[in-house]
Amino acid sequence: MSEEKGYSIKKTDKETLTKWFKLMLVGRAIDDRAPNYLKQAIGWSYHAPYAGHDGIQLAIGQVFDRESDHLFPYYRDMLTSHSAGLTAEELILNGISKDTDVAGGGRHMSNHFAKPEWNVHNVSSCTGNHTLHAVGVARAIKKYKVPGVAISSQGESSVSEGYVYEAINGASNEKLPVIFVFQDNGYGISVPKADQTANRKVANNFTGFKNLKIFHCNGKDVFDSMNTMAAAKACVIENEIPVIVQANCVRIHSHSNSDRHDLYRDDYELNYVHQYDPLAKFRRLLIRYDRFTEEELEILEKEAKEIVKAAHKVGMNAPNPDPSSIHDFVIPEPYVSEKYPEGLHNYNGEPKKLIEGLNETLKAEFRFNPDTFIWGQDVAHKEKGGIFNVTKGMQQEFGKERVFNGPIAEDFIMGTANGMSRFNDKLRIVVEGAEFADYFWPAMEQFVETTHEYWRTKGQFSPNITVRLASGGYIGGGLYHSQNIEGSLTSLPGVRVVYPCYADDAAGLLRTSIRSRGLTIFMEPKALYNAPRVAAPIPDDFEVPFGKARVRREGTDLSIITYGNTTPMCVELADQFSKEGKANIEVLDLRSLSPLDTEAILNTVKKTGKVLVVHEDKVFGGFGGEVAAQINDLAFEHLDGPVKRVGSTFTPVGFNRILESAILPDLERIKKAASELLNY
Repeated sequence: MSEEKGYSIKKTDKETLTKWFKLMLVGRAIDDRAPNYLKQAIGWSYHAPYAGHDGIQLAIGQVFDRESDHLFPYYRDMLTSHSAGLTAEELILNGISKDTDVAGGGRHMSNHFAKPEWNVHNVSSCTGNHTLHAVGVARAIKKYKVPGVAISSQGESSVSEGYVYEAINGASNEKLPVIFVFQDNGYGISVPKADQTANRKVANNFTGFKNLKIFHCNGKDVFDSMNTMAAAKACVIENEIPVIVQANCVRIHSHSNSDRHDLYRDDYELNYVHQYDPLAKFRRLLIRYDRFTEEELEILEKEAKEIVKAAHKVGMNAPNPDPSSIHDFVIPEPYVSEKYPEGLHNYNGEPKKLIEGLNETLKAEFRFNPDTFIWGQDVAHKEKGGIFNVTKGMQQEFGKERVFNGPIAEDFIMGTANGMSRFNDKLRIVVEGAEFADYFWPAMEQFVETTHEYWRTKGQFSPNITVRLASGGYIGGGLYHSQNIEGSLTSLPGVRVVYPCYADDAAGLLRTSIRSRGLTIFMEPKALYNAPRVAAPIPDDFEVPFGKARVRREGTDLSIITYGNTTPMCVELADQFSKEGKANIEVLDLRSLSPLDTEAILNTVKKTGKVLVVHEDKVFGGFGGEVAAQINDLAFEHLDGPVKRVGSTFTPVGFNRILESAILPDLERIKKAASELLNY
């Protein structure tokens, strides 16, 4: 850029140059010092040095406005974070994982700098996944028509991740205010970029994208980086489109303190990268153009050393995390119903089908809270509302700003939900995570990421998201349309998993899910959407709390513990046995899998002494194993027989109806197991 415009060594005022130089000095001093903490067993067991990225990182932090922008730094962004406002103390407290670390109190890896109260976001170790979060929060910036941009920073090799392409595709399609910065140092750990992409500059992979502008700069040069980042931000604001900034850098040191770059870089290259040290170049420019004297720079260098020395002292005296705190901030406290504390009602209105209960509750919650949004595949197209029409009529009533379609990219759907919920805690996000639960697997990386956001940030960020998944079989769907996945989902802390089957329970749990802070998986037994046998009267304000099971049939001889599609089968069996005078069977519908109503389970075990656990999913590895284990652990002395289980065979669910019926549990299989247990 010509010296007539923007920043240059000659025209930039001395106060600004002083600020920049001190930021660079402090950042580099900590960058160089970090490995010593590891050697002294103080901490910083993961450190990715940024030396060689100084120009672009200084610039990112300088254009970031904490009042309106959102910054998503990656693990090498130490100077970016310092330039954005994090103090030397805050950098060191993060590096040595102290309780007073503002990123999350030592709960996340060192070198993952953040300050959520300033919108410097705590991001994961999955390289590049925060691009989706930046897109999500940018969507909120646009929809709420507030000033600001989202800035996502990463290395060039992480652009190979599929979710990065999803993020840039979505941002360009929706014309969102995002700056994607690629800090290109030529390596992904030891893998050269030639092994990552055919283009020498990875940003050029996106040249065919509409509504996207690409900038290139010398990331080693302070002025070129500052001018490019300023131009990029102006472009986003003025043209209302996303941009990519490709910054050419060098990596002076190894990828991290566990890497030895001398094993894959020759002496020529190692000497070359040291010659292009951005900090040394900047210092030479300040002298060459008579902006500072040698004595003035030495004073600044001394001041920087004192800053780092003082910050080190603070870090050494800071408290370590309390081991008793590990259970704090796993998941936020849920919304609590005052009128329906047990999730029960005596309403005698007209029974409604499951699909009606879901549709009407969604609409009611959208009317209740104007900051509620929903998106997914096929959820908002004319008269169609999802593949099963659960969201029918919602876009017509609430508009395209709140109800809209997502691309066929489950990672994008989940990741942008995470991002958009960062904009404001009052937002409530509902997504169809996939058209069928079986298709949710591509979103699992983002889902797992979201489950530990609240814990990782020490309660500073709560992803207030309800993920709806049409689950189960009995529809002749076969692979990817009839599998059950709740056994995998319930193994993760930081998420609630509910699986109602009756219309009133579904409506009540959906209302509680949406109103609660935190992440909830809402499983819907799609085979029962229009089934009369699970229709029920639903009070307009009905709420079902998490972790409260419901006794569907009272009994004394045998307890059947179940949920989802098999619940009405078990109720039918209990009615049949009662009518025939064979036995008095109690049916406990869990409704909520995580949290689990252990008290209700123990109560029914103590009451009958015999337990049959029934669910649609596979017996081997299925959720019923956890139920059985808890019974054996907490109520063994009350058992009069073994805890038996009924579920699917240990196979995929076949498409042909003959195969499906051979695989999924049915009334006869449940009846056989119940009879054996009653006769035990």
